[in-house]
This record gives sequence, C-alpha cells and structure tokens, in this order.
Amino acid sequence: MLAASVGGDVFASPRTKQIVAAIEAVPSSKGTLLVITNYTGDCLHFGLAAEKSKANGNPCRMLICGDDVSIGKKSGSLVGRRGLAAQIGVLKILGAAAAQGLSLDQLYDLGTAVNAQIVSIAATLDHCHVPGRTEHGALDENVIEIGTGPHNEPGYKKLSPAPSAAGLVKTILKYLLDETDPARGYVKFHPGDETVLLISNFGGMSNLELGGLVDEVLQQLLDDWKIQPVRVYSGCLETSLNAPAFSVSVINISNIAANTPFSVQQLKQFLDLKTDTAWEAVAGSQARRRPRAAQLVQSPVGQRRVVADAKDLKVNPVLLEKMLRGAAQALIAAEPNLTKWDTIMGDGDCGLTLETGAKALLEAVDKRRLAAKGSVIEVLNELEDIVESKMGGTLGGILGIFFVSLRTAVEENIALSVTQGPVAVWSTALSIALHHLGQYTPAKVGDRTVMDTLIPFADAMKNTKSFEKGVAAAVQGAENTKKLKARLGRATYVGVGEGTKELPPDPGAWGAMVAIKGLHSAL
Repeated sequence: MLAASVGGDVFASPRTKQIVAAIEAVPSSKGTLLVITNYTGDCLHFGLAAEKSKANGNPCRMLICGDDVSIGKKSGSLVGRRGLAAQIGVLKILGAAAAQGLSLDQLYDLGTAVNAQIVSIAATLDHCHVPGRTEHGALDENVIEIGTGPHNEPGYKKLSPAPSAAGLVKTILKYLLDETDPARGYVKFHPGDETVLLISNFGGMSNLELGGLVDEVLQQLLDDWKIQPVRVYSGCLETSLNAPAFSVSVINISNIAANTPFSVQQLKQFLDLKTDTAWEAVAGSQARRRPRAAQLVQSPVGQRRVVADAKDLKVNPVLLEKMLRGAAQALIAAEPNLTKWDTIMGDGDCGLTLETGAKALLEAVDKRRLAAKGSVIEVLNELEDIVESKMGGTLGGILGIFFVSLRTAVEENIALSVTQGPVAVWSTALSIALHHLGQYTPAKVGDRTVMDTLIPFADAMKNTKSFEKGVAAAVQGAENTKKLKARLGRATYVGVGEGTKELPPDPGAWGAMVAIKGLHSAL
C-alpha cells in the first residue's frame, strides 16, 4: 500500500521536515505521490514538502482526498469535502495499481477518479478522550451527533433523543445516497452499479456493535436503495483514539471504471491484492452477504406431546392458574434484584433469564389457557418447552433437566395420588428429579447455587409431606446463601465479600425460592 506514512502529534499535521524525511527515505525513480486527507495543516505542510521535493529534482504530486458529505456543497465550497476513512480505499487501489507499474500521473488520475466516487459520513455517541486533556467536549446523554470528524470536530447535526440503530442507519444512508439532495448529491448510483462498502470503527466500538452495524447497513442498502456491495470492509480503518463512533462510506466502482482506463474487474483485483500491512488483519472483507434468514438456523417445530389421562395429575383449574400466575408474577417483580445480585457475583443474566421464562408462562396461561384443564403434566410439558426454547445459561440448563425429570417422575408415580394423595406424588417426584439432576451437576447444599433452595425444598416435602414446610425450607435455604462462599459457577472467581459477614443471596437460589413462594401464595 504505502511506501511510508508520516504522523504528526495527536490531531495535528506532521511538520514539513518529517514529510521530506519520509520522501527521501523511500526514493523512487518514477517519483512520489503524496496522498493526504483534506485538512488545512496537511495541505500546507505536504504541499511545501512536495515543492521542496520537486525543487530537488524529484518528481512529486499531491492528491487531496475528501469524501465527507456532511458539510454540503455550499458550506464547503471553498475548502471542499473533509477527509474520512474512505481514503484507505483510495490508498488500497493506488497501492495495487502502483505495484502494476503505473506512472505517477496515471496514479494521480486514478486516485482523483476514485475519490470523486466516494460518499462518507460519520456518527458518534461522544467525542474521544485525548491523553493528557481533561476536557473532551462530551455529548449529553441520549444524543447522537451526525457528521463528526475524526479529530473531535463538531458534527453537522445533533439528534436528540437518540434514534434507534435502524433509524440512525436510515438517516446516514439518506445523507449518502439521496441524489436529489442539492447539498450532498455528490455521487450518482445507477441500477446494477457495483459498489464497495467501507465502515470504519473510530476506536470505541465493540466488535459486536460493529458487526450489528454492518449487518443493518447492508440490509437497508438492499431493501431501500437496491444496492448490494460487491466488497465489504469493516474494522478500525481510520480511528479517533477511543471515540464511540464510526463512519460509513460507499464507493461506486462502476462509475470509476466509466471514467478511467480500468475495468470494474481490474478495480476489484486492485482491492483484492494481498498486502503485508495491517489491512489484511483489520479490514474484514466479504464478497456477498447472506440474507438474515439464511444466517440463522430455525429450531424445528416439534409436535406437542399428548397427555395421557391415566398418567396425569389433575388440579382444580382455578387454583392451578392462580399458582402459575403467582409464581410468574413473583419472578417478574424480583428481576431487578436478581439482575443486580448476579451482576455482582456472576454475569448478570439470571434475572432476565427467569423473567423471560415467567413472561412466556403467563403468555401460555393467557393465550392458550394452559391451566384450563387442570393438567399438571401439560404445565410441566410447557415449562420444558419454555426452558429449552427461551432460557439459556447455566440456570436454563439446570431447570431444563429438572423439569424433564420431574414430568417423567410424576407420570411414573401417579398411582401414589390414589393411595397417599397428591403431596406424596410431588415429594417422590421432586426427589427423583433432583437425583437425576445430580448426574449432571455436582452442586449440593452449601455450594451457593440454586440447589441450596431445591434440595431443602425436596427433602422437606419428602420427610414431612407438607407443602408449607417445604416452602419454609426453601426460604431458609435461599437465605443461607448470603453467608456462603461460592464453590461452583462463575461466582467462584469473584472476590466480592471476602472478609465480610454477608453477601447478596445467590440469585438462582433466590429466584427458585421466589417461584416456590409464588406457587404457595395461591393457596
């Protein structure tokens, strides 16, 4: 790509002597092409270096790149467009073309043609922090700035309240591609034109956010603008320290081909030519994007299990509905605390996982009249499906095994309901289910897990045949976790509570207790 790169101080152009030194360090009999972005300091210092180089008998030309559409043609009529990350695309094409032996003038003409077919714009949640400076012009919360520059320059427009991701992308693409906009219609796009998409992370976005952004941009380009880029580059291409920001650039290579001696295929070959630079590691490239539907594997639609009356445990439908609602609503109400505690001791997903399951259970009760038949097996089947399809994480896995085993144990021990009553069925089934669960987790009472609630609850039910005493044991088990040091799970790595008398309760154990109390509240 480049033979040399010249960097100044943070957000400042390099000095003329630096640039001259760089030119002299990589001498060429064909001359030197200086490729810069359109900033005043760069134009002056690189321009002076070019003049000095020519005065010394070395052919030298300077190509100024500007691609930002935010300022507009009228406001930027004197200074031209500001340079953003799409300059990297210019450098990639010119570097490959130079390797093919093009002359200095040919490279300059090609670079000029490429730059003319680029539209770019940036958006930011905040300005970057420059080391050593305490003030960095922070944006207010719930504000997104459109048209920002990479050196903390103010943007063209502030959007408040901040739009959704889809709304932000929609606004950006309109600025880039609306040819009827008299201020920003820099590039024409025709049906079938081959284009390149370049999205640069300013430095403060996560890979997850960047991936979501790329996917949203590609989806809207196809849906709203009938544009399907033939190359996609994304990553930390031109950064702004740690700014939580990005720029989006679209390059029309069909138009470049129409205005140069090079075909679209040749231009794509220039883009694809391997380099020994960071481009290969940073600029993730793809030729075609798969539709979203093709990116995800859909779970097969399973047949609902038929409940055999002979193996079903029946409960008063009104009571069963009250119990299910009581448990679900209690979990939903407990979610903030469960999330807070799990954020301290784990990965913060416990409360939301249980809330998701609880809301799905309420939906089944409301829309499908889950409790209408008073069928316990039908409820357990539903809980199985909810856990398997909606609840991930460790807790989802534990509950999945538990409910499958519990349903099977209830069916196999249904005869006890005739001879000893329904509580006998539950106490036996709970013990069997926890025994099966023990084959997949070593957790016992005292390990600070959900088992600190489930095991005491099951043991009390088995020993006393009393639901009330089972609930009391579950409550005490959950309370006890406040004084336990975790011996399993992510919490074992957390030093919170070292040297203190009490921790937050284990969120899994507390959530199980809340659900059990919610069931009991209906009685």
